[in-house]
Amino acid sequence: MSALKIIVCMKQVADPEAPSSAFDIDGAARRVVAHGIPPVINPFDASALEAALTIKDKMAAHITVVTMIDDKLAMAVLRKALAAGADDLVILEDPLFLGLDAFSTAYVLASAIRGIGAYSLILTGRQTADWGSGSVGMIIAEMLGIPGINLARRIDIDGGRLVVERIRRSGSAVVRAAMPALVAADSEIGELRLPLLKDIKEATAKPVAKLSASMLRIDGNILRVREISDLLPSPSRRRTCCVVEGRLPQERGEKLALKLREDRVI
Repeated sequence: MSALKIIVCMKQVADPEAPSSAFDIDGAARRVVAHGIPPVINPFDASALEAALTIKDKMAAHITVVTMIDDKLAMAVLRKALAAGADDLVILEDPLFLGLDAFSTAYVLASAIRGIGAYSLILTGRQTADWGSGSVGMIIAEMLGIPGINLARRIDIDGGRLVVERIRRSGSAVVRAAMPALVAADSEIGELRLPLLKDIKEATAKPVAKLSASMLRIDGNILRVREISDLLPSPSRRRTCCVVEGRLPQERGEKLALKLREDRVI
């Protein structure tokens, strides 16, 4: 039996666990600027990769990670995916790929997947930690004409068919589908395993391919950039402290009452 071919779509995001003080709002450029925060694998995409590795633990499988990259620092993050157990990496890098909306992102990823060739299973995260539209995976499935299952908490292969336990508003449901298919993974699948030191060293030797818009034959005129009509900073939370002095409690109380009245608190 030939190895199962799995494609995992992955994105790099600013660490969602970073403090809010590390982010600024650039109102003129209408974007959020992160300061001193290294990129990380989108947590839901990391769960998707873990699902692929769990399948690979049970049967012969080849895992290809596909990602669009706009940050040179992200290469170290992507190497982590190879160290965890992915077999190769396909990077989609082009100025035309910057700031795309969900539909155009799905279009580029679907074009790259077609170029990769035959596959059995595509895995994505249910959403990203930055924009969180939660639609890219299902749009890819529609573009490729394959079944799409979202909110997956467990993914298995049984007799050549896909068996997915997906989250419902109350409880869960088990869905079976023929392959090829696309599954959008939830965080309940689990966190990405930690690679061993030898795996980290071996990751540097694994193949990495880079594809541009021209190589994928993508017409830049059909790509749409994410449009933000307005982006405002959060209200200031600056606070001032006033110390009421006095020798006696009664004197301090009177001064406090006058101060509160002066500030129209009472």
